[in-house]
Amino acid sequence: MEILNEINFDQQGLVPVIVQDHIGGQVLMLAYMNREALKETIATGRTHFYSRSRKRLWKKGESSGHTQEVKEIYFDCDQDTLLIKVDQNMAACHEGYRSCFYRKLEGDSLKICQEKVFDEKKVYEKK
Repeated sequence: MEILNEINFDQQGLVPVIVQDHIGGQVLMLAYMNREALKETIATGRTHFYSRSRKRLWKKGESSGHTQEVKEIYFDCDQDTLLIKVDQNMAACHEGYRSCFYRKLEGDSLKICQEKVFDEKKVYEKK
């Protein structure tokens, strides 16, 4: 895919990706893609990312079933950050919230500002 040559990946071969709900505009998560993850995302219409902690490619929802259907992909002006608008199935956050941005700074403390939409202990429980 020639379009992959247009992206300014960092020294580790990664590009940050902001994932946003395509209807309501809520920012759901921030993750990273390498060339392979972006190629798979474009080819399948489902988001794939590169896990920096696991050091491997992963399809969003591979464990939880909470997939993201890609609606639009945007490149920023420097072509070093992507914005992907998705149709989110259930939740983006592995801690049970729709968005990974479920805590809000109020004064000098963090306040949870969303309700959980699933029980993460049951979803990610070891079999």
